Amino acid sequence: MITQNHYTKRITLADIARVSGFSISTVSLVLNEAPLSRYVAASTKEHIRAVASKLGYRPDAAARSLRSRRSHTIGIMVSDISDPFCTLILQGIEKALHSTTYLPIIMIAHNQRKQFGRHLEMLMERRVEGLILVANWLFGEFDQLADIRKSQIPMVGVGRDLTASRVRSLQVDNEAGGYAAAQHLYELGHRKIAVLRGPSELADSDRRWNGIQRFAAEAGLSLAPELVGQLSPADDPTSEFEGGYRLISSMIEKGAEFTAVIAFDDLTSLGAIRALRQAGRHIPKDCSIIGFDDIPHAAVNTPGLTTIRQPMEQMGSMAAKWVLDSLADTKSHTTVGPSSLTGTLHLLPPELVIRQSTARRLVDMRATPVTRLSVASQGRARRKKR
Repeated sequence: MITQNHYTKRITLADIARVSGFSISTVSLVLNEAPLSRYVAASTKEHIRAVASKLGYRPDAAARSLRSRRSHTIGIMVSDISDPFCTLILQGIEKALHSTTYLPIIMIAHNQRKQFGRHLEMLMERRVEGLILVANWLFGEFDQLADIRKSQIPMVGVGRDLTASRVRSLQVDNEAGGYAAAQHLYELGHRKIAVLRGPSELADSDRRWNGIQRFAAEAGLSLAPELVGQLSPADDPTSEFEGGYRLISSMIEKGAEFTAVIAFDDLTSLGAIRALRQAGRHIPKDCSIIGFDDIPHAAVNTPGLTTIRQPMEQMGSMAAKWVLDSLADTKSHTTVGPSSLTGTLHLLPPELVIRQSTARRLVDMRATPVTRLSVASQGRARRKKR
């Protein structure tokens, strides 16, 4: 029997063959679950596996990859790991890959285009079999994506529309979310609503603004220009907090009158809440506020933040499943399923999450009532019109 110091010597197939009494080729067939292993007796398989387990054998992933010419890895490019939006998507990806043989390789671009490009090259050098791009604050197009498409590696963009680069993408329906936020405050009686838009470079900001404007037009609600502010571009997503604080502070200093705020996202909302509190205004008694995303901070904030939830974990799981399905299609030489969806955009419905930061405002309610539609149904109605 072999006595083994696991810290100085790696157990090999030859070790298992010597202890089990079978040839190296038979041991290899069994432990690698090769097609020819079906001809090996069940008792033999059981004995070889028991010996391998007792000796502490671990397969050599590098050697297996060389033999099969497959890496069993999925590359995940994250724009900024400090962004709660990206973190929740990563959780969904990890859960989807956990029960598979695929290992996620996470690269963080820190919102730098040059680093994004270099990390993509490194992932390709390591022969990843699929790629998921979690992009929230990276702007512009990336030439490297065209080279990756040529290699026919399954690729999905999450949180950003990359269909212009012929990459299938997964996002929340931002326009439906903006519509739902405005509708919620209107139905609580608010008519003087401040809107904090996202940076001009972000298409998400325009889509949410479009939803707000569409509801306002249907309801006959006036959106005063002095109550509309816009966040400045920034590499750091946490700057949204400072942006929300600055915009609301400026409106208060200028004497702008408003009873509610629609913020671009939850961090912007939290910054706005700080500015309101410093001005002596209570939430929601003096001013209601609604965010977007439903990051963990939203639920634990005091008061709890009403927000438009993005199904971020679900988005991550769906993206990983699309990549896995595409790889399965490639193995089976079929073109049915997600592999045929290159360049398409899939929108998930947002969800209104009501907490303590919004409340009814007692005002003249004789304005024309608006028929209430669910977030999902009004999003579908808009898409049908198109």
